[in-house]
Amino acid sequence: MEWLHEVSYFFGGLLLTNAVPHFVSGVTGHPFQSPFAKPPGEALSSSTVNVLWGFLNLAIGYVLICRVGRFSLRSTADVVVAGVGVLAMSLILARSFGRFHGGNSPGNS
Repeated sequence: MEWLHEVSYFFGGLLLTNAVPHFVSGVTGHPFQSPFAKPPGEALSSSTVNVLWGFLNLAIGYVLICRVGRFSLRSTADVVVAGVGVLAMSLILARSFGRFHGGNSPGNS
């Protein structure tokens, strides 16, 4: 596997993970933080904005994982690299959104 493919799979994992809270909040009709709110990432954006943002993350994540190189679920290296991206973004989102939704804040761990 080329190192650029690994980078692509890592960022694909990041984006696929970021798609989840935005898309789910949007399709359930709930406002949620997004980079388009003022201030970005803190104020709430509409459910429509979150559906669109989540879908864009999903589409780009798909391209980075499924259309770059030859990603294989049977390749441990491919899955580990994408999984590290998923884990990294999961921890970032848990810390960021936890401040607003009752989870751990950066100073409370």
